[in-house]
Amino acid sequence: MTELVRLAVASGIATVRLNRPDRLNALDFALAEALLEALTRVDADPSVKAVTLTGEDRAFMAGGDIAIFHKAGENAWQEATRLIALFHQIVRLIRRLKPPVIAGVRGAVAGGGLGLALACDLVIAAENASFVPAYLRIGTSPDGGTTWSITQLIGQRRALEWLLSGNTLGAADAAALGLINRVVPAGKLDDEVAALARRVAAGPALASAAAKRLVYQARTNSFDEQLEAEREGFLAAAKTKDFREGIAAFFERREPVFGK
Repeated sequence: MTELVRLAVASGIATVRLNRPDRLNALDFALAEALLEALTRVDADPSVKAVTLTGEDRAFMAGGDIAIFHKAGENAWQEATRLIALFHQIVRLIRRLKPPVIAGVRGAVAGGGLGLALACDLVIAAENASFVPAYLRIGTSPDGGTTWSITQLIGQRRALEWLLSGNTLGAADAAALGLINRVVPAGKLDDEVAALARRVAAGPALASAAAKRLVYQARTNSFDEQLEAEREGFLAAAKTKDFREGIAAFFERREPVFGK
């Protein structure tokens, strides 16, 4: 794997860091391939219980690298076809991962970077983060699941207004709308992301994965279907050592130690 994406796994946490700071981590073919490879390795590692995704230096991701399309001219659509195929593999894999994925974002979160961040399960933003759809500014519509994520999070009318206006949202406004989880001082972003990852990784892996799955299923399941899915999830967890540890810790009035 190239240094375009830095991957490290320790203590049940996979840290994935985009490393193309000279281009504000804009997505080109090499970065997309490296990110897909890193996430594929994470998916295959049963020791991983939480994942963090961040960007090197002053930006999370300033969208796709439009220099690719400028260079291609009238054949830009062919380059877009290739890049979107890779990008959609990436966001699908993020959503499919069993461990929760925590995005830590600073600076520009634009275009495809917005779709990438919102595909993650949790988003912590630095105070200097700015969120902008950007697509209509270059004469195209969004990709990367952006329209799905925005609509699910803030509703149809707000989603459409934001996409059509292309306005830039600051971190505080994004949090107020429910696009992200919370805002932290820029200098504390990495520490806050790491702290949340440690808390998630300290939890019961199977139950955490089930909670993630159930929350996303709730968007389309009927109430009865969700009840059944919850029953299945609970009973599957009840067969694990983590469940027995959690019950024992409750009665012994101590913090549980999962994954023993």
